[in-house]
Amino acid sequence: MRNKKMAAFGCMAVLITAMMTGCASKGNESVTTSQTNESIATQTTQAAQESSQDTESSDSGQETEAQYGSVTAIDGSKVMVDVGTLNTAAPGDMPDGQAPSGNMPGGEAPSGDKPDGEAPSGEVPSGDNSNGEAPSGEKPDGEAPSGETQSGEKPDGEAPSGDKPDGQAPSGMPGGNGGGFGGSTFTASGESLSFNVTDDTEITVEFLQGSSEGTLDDIAVGSVLEFELDADGNATKVTVKNVNVGGGFGGSSEVTNGTAANTIDEDTTISTATYTSDGDDENALRVDGATVTLEGVDVEKTGGASSNTENGDFYGQNAALLALNGAQVTIKDAVINTDAVNGNAVFSYGEGTTVNISDSVIRTQQNNSGGIQTTGGGTTNASNLDVVTNGNSAAAIRSDRGGGTVNVDAGTYVTNGTGSPAVYCTADITVENATLTANSSEGVVVEGKNSVSLINSDVTGNMSNTYNGDSDENIHCIMIYQSMSGDADLGEASFSAEGGSITAKTGDMFYITNTDCTISLKNVAFTLANDTFLRVEGNSSSRGWGTQGANGGDVILNAQQQKLEGNILVDSISSLELSMTDNSMFTGAINPDGEGGTVNVTLDDTSTWTLTADSYVTSFTGDLTNVTANGYHLYVNGELAL
Repeated sequence: MRNKKMAAFGCMAVLITAMMTGCASKGNESVTTSQTNESIATQTTQAAQESSQDTESSDSGQETEAQYGSVTAIDGSKVMVDVGTLNTAAPGDMPDGQAPSGNMPGGEAPSGDKPDGEAPSGEVPSGDNSNGEAPSGEKPDGEAPSGETQSGEKPDGEAPSGDKPDGQAPSGMPGGNGGGFGGSTFTASGESLSFNVTDDTEITVEFLQGSSEGTLDDIAVGSVLEFELDADGNATKVTVKNVNVGGGFGGSSEVTNGTAANTIDEDTTISTATYTSDGDDENALRVDGATVTLEGVDVEKTGGASSNTENGDFYGQNAALLALNGAQVTIKDAVINTDAVNGNAVFSYGEGTTVNISDSVIRTQQNNSGGIQTTGGGTTNASNLDVVTNGNSAAAIRSDRGGGTVNVDAGTYVTNGTGSPAVYCTADITVENATLTANSSEGVVVEGKNSVSLINSDVTGNMSNTYNGDSDENIHCIMIYQSMSGDADLGEASFSAEGGSITAKTGDMFYITNTDCTISLKNVAFTLANDTFLRVEGNSSSRGWGTQGANGGDVILNAQQQKLEGNILVDSISSLELSMTDNSMFTGAINPDGEGGTVNVTLDDTSTWTLTADSYVTSFTGDLTNVTANGYHLYVNGELAL
């Protein structure tokens, strides 16, 4: 998104080696896939050398040992750092009496947490919820379900790992199964040096789970770097470390699908059957590696505790219907109901697994219980569904770690809980001819290097509040961001909409933070709740979304046959490329306070812009006669243009 130029990142560097094995069985026996995550902690290194000029190498041309530094300035390809040491705490350590790594002091949201303030997976929040709701994992009357301690739920009932915005905890946090708290802190030595980044420099960006190849753009002021230099002061290797306020989280150490009350592992067609479960960590029905058609079936997950929210969000533990291990499942005219935490209704897990579901009714009641959920590279094709979710962190169309592909055609998809957008995307999701309504959350959220494409669909978002009602946090209808939790790959996000409508009942229309993204709009009817159409800006970093001061957004906005209204706000660490073509019309102002980042505007000969306040842009391409001043002024690169 901010995967985009992701500047700085949490604390613990985790390298993941996944080895997956699976076994299937019938009846009430379990089907468990295990994944071994090998976590290699970053080692504390020696104090840095004195200066770039004095950097020594035993042999000319050889690299020095790895050093650490906090970036103080960047001039082209020259990077200046304050050097020092990176101190890595072992998992479980709480240095100097501080809260466990990942928890912010004073009860604030943990690093990696999502808006709306949910507790990190693995924690049980103390105290009452701000909105009077029982903590996620508790029943509506406040009684804990069958001895369950629900990991991942936030104090105000907002979503944990799974659906991030609106207060959810990052997936990848400890849920009582491996992982655990650790943390790293950088200590400056008082020395400084500078070095050059060349075309030959190997750049890596670390985040909570894994790493990604990076570029010079990923190095920002405030970033903590591990680097190696040659004798000429050129960097041979640079790693942008995941060192952030509050530290990082580990994730579940193995893939765990739980058990199943009923398992189908042979090719078959079944009509008018009923499958039920009230067991802990148990699916009502599991289809394991088989080609199965289900017509007119009822699947009821009537209860049962989830021992690990992440296993439910990532791998389908406690879901009503779980397809895995390459299963090919066709579901028609089904009724699927769940009343259990982590009770996702229909779950497609793993590469090669495909769920085709049509003309069916889905209802979920508890937290972390999405309508259709896709993870681990699975595929879901949905047609004409009637989906309603009532819990928090319960998107109607939902994906999580490992993503996949989701295609939705027609139907209605309604959410009623907080942290429950109609669509939460860590996958490639296309929705056509559907009605998407989030009554207490954003309408759509895209995380990381993933995409949402809306075609002739109607979206309504009504985000109720942010973390603890913090006035510094943003209210919005469409959010595009990078959480740094490890659930979504680093890279450019994509959001497109053609036809249909998008209605914001509260907050800004679009909010982009800590990522790069492309937004493409064509003939969409927008209804705004306030005067802001697009806000591109950094965030406080309290939930681990990059490093404060270096976690803005870089946005390309293409408008075709599109009417835009409202202000566009781009802060000093962000950028916008706005292109309007094919009879598009913009009525609004850009950065009316005169301060902000790079904004380049292009209008073709058929498109117009009517100012509603003084506007400030970096460059303007087009005919100024297509801009109506309306009593205001347009400034281009600081000069009065109109």
